[in-house]
Amino acid sequence: MNTTDRDPIVDGLGQLAADPPVDLTDRLVARWVAVPGPVGQILVAFTDVGICYVRATGSAQEFTRSYRGRFGRPILPADRPPTGLLTALRTGRSRSLRFDLRGLSAFERDVLAATSHIPRGQTRPYAWVAGEIGRPRAVRAVGTALGRNPVPVLIPCHRVTRSDGDPGQYVFGVDFKEALLRAEDVDLDGVRTLAAKGVYYLGSDTTGIVCFPTCHHARRITAAHRRQFRSVSQASRAGYRPCLDCRPGQPVPA
Repeated sequence: MNTTDRDPIVDGLGQLAADPPVDLTDRLVARWVAVPGPVGQILVAFTDVGICYVRATGSAQEFTRSYRGRFGRPILPADRPPTGLLTALRTGRSRSLRFDLRGLSAFERDVLAATSHIPRGQTRPYAWVAGEIGRPRAVRAVGTALGRNPVPVLIPCHRVTRSDGDPGQYVFGVDFKEALLRAEDVDLDGVRTLAAKGVYYLGSDTTGIVCFPTCHHARRITAAHRRQFRSVSQASRAGYRPCLDCRPGQPVPA
């Protein structure tokens, strides 16, 4: 560790006359690891509560400085990643992981909780997240909360996109967001093509169900039985009901 990077708390623990309680260091000091992510290496910080910070750009030194600047807590290298992290990164399913989201508001935690339910390979518009948390008018606030997500990739804010088919903003840049979605087999080109025609939902005339285009049910609809809709209300008037899995229904931009 560079002398300029030394932390007084870590130094103090090393100078105790007696051994500290076994869990004292873990309660005071965060740990970090570098692990392979879906698109290159990611750096992950975690506390005794859970994973608290993820970055995909910059050096280890920049990462630890950024962590200390945001959380005001010392951080040291870890011997191994948290349980389940590598599996979550490989499968895109991270809801079994423990997260340390202290410092976020209740609204921000609600936004991230809703976002964590978006399956790998699927996307939802910002308005969907707002509707899921019972705040349908808070679309802009949802975008702001997602921008503050301290654990991107793991809580998949990259799966929240604009209704017009554009991926939207992302903490690591739009190109990185698009790369993540393509790595999960999201058909971004197909979504953009539909949106350009004013189509935001797909229905099956065999089941009478309407879905978001990336829903796994929508992706199984054959061309002969696929029906296109601008809104769920339009689909409802045609006799279709919303999918119980992807739960469409929030309005799209005029």
